[in-house]
Amino acid sequence: MALRHAVLAALLDGEYSGYQLTKIFDIGVSNFWYAAPQQLYAELTKLEADGLVTGREVVQRGRPNKRVFKVTEAGLAELAAFAEAPARPLVLRDDLAVKVHAVDLLDAGPVIEQLHERARQEEAKLEIFERTLAGLRGDLDEETFLRDGGPVGPYLSCQAGCRLARETRDWCLRTARTLEARARAHIGKETS
Repeated sequence: MALRHAVLAALLDGEYSGYQLTKIFDIGVSNFWYAAPQQLYAELTKLEADGLVTGREVVQRGRPNKRVFKVTEAGLAELAAFAEAPARPLVLRDDLAVKVHAVDLLDAGPVIEQLHERARQEEAKLEIFERTLAGLRGDLDEETFLRDGGPVGPYLSCQAGCRLARETRDWCLRTARTLEARARAHIGKETS
């Protein structure tokens, strides 16, 4: 998936500035696609040049003017073609998993600290995702929202982010406990 598809998908709900788009990415899209703000601004420029989004200047009082963007018919066609293409398998590239893989030959202390830090980060993400889900549902319970509410796409992708954050947090904590227990057992064997 190219960044362009994630940007087009994020713009489906309305007309947004680059700044607003970075906030949308931070809250809703980051669970499946990370992009730095400068990447988003550059992609908006490319999308506009390709006719996939259109931008217009908004004059503001007391603040600099801003450009807002919305998806064009060509952008919708691009997303439709993307939706029809086969999805690629999920690819995970995680430096912490590499460190855990090699932990038998390393000092486990720093890896354990990093596992605890990642667990805290995932817990914070989980709280954001849960608030986002509640905000999307409004007064509806989840079953009713999934059946009748809308839009459902952002909700479903946020659910995936929620599950991934929860599972990653739990894996980090279990792995840290395992490494801590092994370190204690190793120290006990050395003193015997």
